[in-house]
Amino acid sequence: MRWVMRGGTVVDGDGMRRADVAIEGETVSEVGDIPAGEDDRVIDCRGRFVLPGFVDTHSHVDGLMEDESVQRALLRQGVTTVIAGQDGVSYAPGDGTYAREYFAAINGEHPSYSGGGIGEFLRAVDGRSRLNLAYLVPAGTVRWEVCGRSRTPADDEQRALMVALVEAGMSDGAVGLSTGLDYVPGIFATADEIAALCAPVARAGGIYVTHMRGGYESNSAAGIEEIARISAASGVRVHISHFHAQAHIVHDQLDALQRGGVDATFDAYPYTRGCTLLGMPLLPPELAVLSADTVVEVITDPGERRRLRRDWFPAVERNASLGPEWPSMITLAHVAAPEFAWAHGLTLEDAAARAGIDAIDLALDVLAASRLQVNAVMAVRYERPVEELARIFGHPGHLGGSDGIFIGAHPHPRARGTFARYLREYVRESPEWSWSDAVGHLSSAPAARFGLGRRGRVAAGWVADLIVVDPRSVADTASYDEPLGEAVGIDDVLVAGVPVLANGALVNSRPGRGLRREQAEG
Repeated sequence: MRWVMRGGTVVDGDGMRRADVAIEGETVSEVGDIPAGEDDRVIDCRGRFVLPGFVDTHSHVDGLMEDESVQRALLRQGVTTVIAGQDGVSYAPGDGTYAREYFAAINGEHPSYSGGGIGEFLRAVDGRSRLNLAYLVPAGTVRWEVCGRSRTPADDEQRALMVALVEAGMSDGAVGLSTGLDYVPGIFATADEIAALCAPVARAGGIYVTHMRGGYESNSAAGIEEIARISAASGVRVHISHFHAQAHIVHDQLDALQRGGVDATFDAYPYTRGCTLLGMPLLPPELAVLSADTVVEVITDPGERRRLRRDWFPAVERNASLGPEWPSMITLAHVAAPEFAWAHGLTLEDAAARAGIDAIDLALDVLAASRLQVNAVMAVRYERPVEELARIFGHPGHLGGSDGIFIGAHPHPRARGTFARYLREYVRESPEWSWSDAVGHLSSAPAARFGLGRRGRVAAGWVADLIVVDPRSVADTASYDEPLGEAVGIDDVLVAGVPVLANGALVNSRPGRGLRREQAEG
């Protein structure tokens, strides 16, 4: 018995052509004019395009791979594989304690991983999801396992222990290393320390993925310079997370890295606003690195609150990405405390006015009541138009990534809309990309960059992670005001040759795997 995707237009890096696609087992067996077989099971693709499944190069579904609503939201966008372990913080290695406390509002609570190494984490995905997951060794978690809450540079012994954890993770199949250098404890790591951790990644053929230090936009030059030093010292290939800045900055700085000998790519999503932990911009790092109980004790103490107001919040106002208008630029997306459920979707300014207090007190009250489990959508001072985003996505080093965060009653729409928005806005409506270009940016180039084996093509012998797209109707429906809308126009998806979405409905099959790093041949 085989599946035959019949009558569609096949799109991959070789262009577009009318062809049938036969699938036997996990792989494509034939592409072309395929005669009907007696036992064929047919997916009617007439009027639609058959594409390789998309790879989300920056995803925060680490603890949510078994959540059917999350699976459905991703599959409806055409995503069949996610790259997790982002921003330096996730569950493995170790028992996941730090991720569960510090990143609970980002990655969720993992239902089945309770400890062990990255091999155990990947095995926890096998057969439990409709999607694949590849994993980056999170450098912040590694630092936490060895150095705890220390804010000082790692000594030689600690550095050796961290390197050993990275080596073990790469041996277990991780695709690279991630850092989050505006988060804790990553903010305390030096470039030399990071370069030491990148050395075994380079030897294994992996990639260094970084949320750069010190913000983005007009502040990115320092982060780019640090990336260059880390790559020069370790020989590692580089991928820059959510590189959002004006188009000329992105092009100039990435091109400068490449001219300097750094093998560099980046991801950027088709929205202007960001999303992060509320505590990241609003709490000093030396406080944020402490336990949640300690932080709550500090921010509820009247004297400490006065000190933060006097000594810290002026720095928040000087933050180039926020400035004095910060209360109007931060919208509450997820608040764990039920007594503040009314504030979801409100800016801090509006929530404070409704509560009859100022924005500083409102923010600290929300953080304390939620034990820091709060995330927020962050506006930017410079709202880039579609035309400028198109120039960013036109860079050959761009790969598709959503930075999707599903935790929250009023989340950022990028979690449910990114990949359909790429297709609607940048292929159909404002054509920066052809359909083949879209496959390159969203599937084949990411699969090759992250070592996902024979994925990213519709070709005989390649894994049948495949999607069927209606080019006339594919679109995102999630918005900042209504962020929970699912994408439309992708109703049929296969993972490893098994249908997981059929006629827009989930199929009761879970062929997803924890992917181990491998290079495609041929």
